[in-house]
Amino acid sequence: MNDYRPWQTPESLMEDTALGEAAVTPEWPPPGSPDSVIARAVSPWPIHEVAARLGIEASRLLPFGHDKAKLPHDFTDELAERSPGKLVLVTAITPTPAGEGKTTTTVGLGDGLSRIGQRAAICLREPSLGPCFGMKGGAAGGGRSQVIPMEDINLHFTGDFHAITTAHNLLAAQIDNHLYWGNALDLDPERITWKRTMDMNDRALRHLTVGEGGQGVPRQDGFDITAASEIMAILCLARDLDDLQWRLGEILVARTRSGAAVRARDLEVNGAMAALLREALAPNLVQTLEHTPAFVHGGPFANIAHGCNSVMATRSALALADVVVTEAGFGADLGAEKFLNIKCRQAGLSPSAVVVVATLRALKMHGGVARESLGEPDPDAVRRGAANLARHVESAQGMGVPLLVAINRFDQDAEEEHAVLREACEAMGVEVVLSSHWQDGSAGSEELAERVMALLEEPAGELKMSYADDDSLADKLRAIATQHYGAADIQLEERARRQLEEYEALGYGHLPVCIAKTPYSFAADPAEGGLAAGHVLPVREFELAAGAGFVVALCGTIMRMPGMPSRPASAGIRLNEAGEIEGLS
Repeated sequence: MNDYRPWQTPESLMEDTALGEAAVTPEWPPPGSPDSVIARAVSPWPIHEVAARLGIEASRLLPFGHDKAKLPHDFTDELAERSPGKLVLVTAITPTPAGEGKTTTTVGLGDGLSRIGQRAAICLREPSLGPCFGMKGGAAGGGRSQVIPMEDINLHFTGDFHAITTAHNLLAAQIDNHLYWGNALDLDPERITWKRTMDMNDRALRHLTVGEGGQGVPRQDGFDITAASEIMAILCLARDLDDLQWRLGEILVARTRSGAAVRARDLEVNGAMAALLREALAPNLVQTLEHTPAFVHGGPFANIAHGCNSVMATRSALALADVVVTEAGFGADLGAEKFLNIKCRQAGLSPSAVVVVATLRALKMHGGVARESLGEPDPDAVRRGAANLARHVESAQGMGVPLLVAINRFDQDAEEEHAVLREACEAMGVEVVLSSHWQDGSAGSEELAERVMALLEEPAGELKMSYADDDSLADKLRAIATQHYGAADIQLEERARRQLEEYEALGYGHLPVCIAKTPYSFAADPAEGGLAAGHVLPVREFELAAGAGFVVALCGTIMRMPGMPSRPASAGIRLNEAGEIEGLS
């Protein structure tokens, strides 16, 4: 290995960090303070000091201010030659309004590993502005387990989302410009599949007409959210700049009137798109509240895309740290499945351990308790809700990797509920660890970190994909539905059947399948809840992401451009008298 700077001991770290017992001051916000207040209470280390914990010299950084940086491409090219550390995947149960804390647990586990002396790093996705201003909120963790600077990460950050949006819309503009100037490629305006994109929830833009008023060729069009853009997926799966530019050229945008495929390189635009994305492809380095290095890069949603941070960030972190903790979006049925069958398959990655996250509050919701009653002890509801946990544990166990359950613990949890949960996990044959990282930071996740390290010492199992490359696209979809959703079968609408036949005829039958569906149920209908089984998964249509290297199956009523609730989160965000952002969660 390289000559890394030694890690601080847990004792010296306690003296240096604002989260340590010796550093707690009266100004430290008490439990229950907004996440943004807690984040502001800690002074970030200069980013070169965070980088030094991974042996990165300051000269190898591209700084964005004093607390953010990118790793330049010549450095990431060097890192690709190093032996990787061990990768830990954090996933979760079916999400509920009560919250599960997957990102918070990822951050807490990373800090816990640092606390016990491991050279650790975490890898997260970048938040989208859509959820920040819509309903879900930000994605920087919470409490004392956050990545900082929280406001920057949740808003414009280093501009990666804007670059992706711009590159996507450059291709859209070039398509319509080609039609305007005579359509030399003979594109069929009714068979153009490339939409436009923006990083905001705006249901009014799902369907529209462009080219009216004599300004072009009128045709039907629409917008996807940036997190659903194929370019987002390409950026997150590309290995380097050459791979990025090649994948951009592979994007299939339309058919000619004779039925031939038209790709981005046919419009001579993939080079300019790569130029726009050059800096965006470089991984972003920030830190946790306890100054553990954190790579936050790429942001595809798991309900409409593949839900993993970038391959570039993950591989760079693995080259620099002994243990890397990453997450996959939503529950194990969506995020972990796509992490396995898409990201691991394409990038040659293999996790050494899996952590499935749950909270007692979320389990009680799955057990039938109303949100307003979640504060009352209800062991029977925990027992009923544990059936959802068991389904996700079974789904994750199918990967063939050692696994444990982490309970994101809070003070209001009742001990009798924990006892019921321990019994349920014993029946599943999995270890359960309680972790209070939200309230206590690394002091609360130390046991979780120790147990994860014990998992990493177990013999590595052989990673098991859910299907083979040469299975048909329909069989791949059926394998996911039956193995991960508990479905009895799939149902393809006629349009979907024709599309699969077309994609296989074009030579794309070897690609993996990325299912776009609700995250709130194993079924395609969120109303069926987190215990649905034996259902039939309906697929209304497919979209080919040839550059990203997968086929998207749209199930039920899922949309690739979300909408906002009646009172979006943006209504509570403002600047205070000090010019600080308030209300961003």
